[in-house]
Amino acid sequence: MRNMLKYVGYDIVFQEIPDETTLAINLSLCPNHCKGCHSPYLCEDRGNELTAKALDDMVSGFTGEVTCICFMGGDNDPQKVAALARHLHEHFPGQFLTAWYSGKPDFPEDFDRAAFDFVKLGPYLPEKGPLNKPTTNQRLYRIMPDGTNADITDRFWRK
Repeated sequence: MRNMLKYVGYDIVFQEIPDETTLAINLSLCPNHCKGCHSPYLCEDRGNELTAKALDDMVSGFTGEVTCICFMGGDNDPQKVAALARHLHEHFPGQFLTAWYSGKPDFPEDFDRAAFDFVKLGPYLPEKGPLNKPTTNQRLYRIMPDGTNADITDRFWRK
């Protein structure tokens, strides 16, 4: 069976990417099965296929309302997630930043970081806590124009 991306809803959120009003698209078929996952149903094979056309239809209604599109999951096919992020940059130039929340501990091999403005890496580990705890193992990176990663995780921590 070929890999595909499926989405199970989306919502406007304000805490996933600092300073951005984000359309978070929940992707199913998650292979990670993190202990304590807040959305375990996303490990199931459910939802509709997320194609470029489906993505266009979804985000076109949010132009001017959101500043960032975040793919929540997609670890079953990171190259397709990157292709969709590139698609957004090409078909909606300058309208949306792109982000990817992955439960994997590292960037996938041969991954196109340049397709994204932000990438969150790391499985949820209950003993380490979520992104808003300084003890977290998860990291949010701002992908810089030169391709390097700037760790901005501390933006979630209340000072």
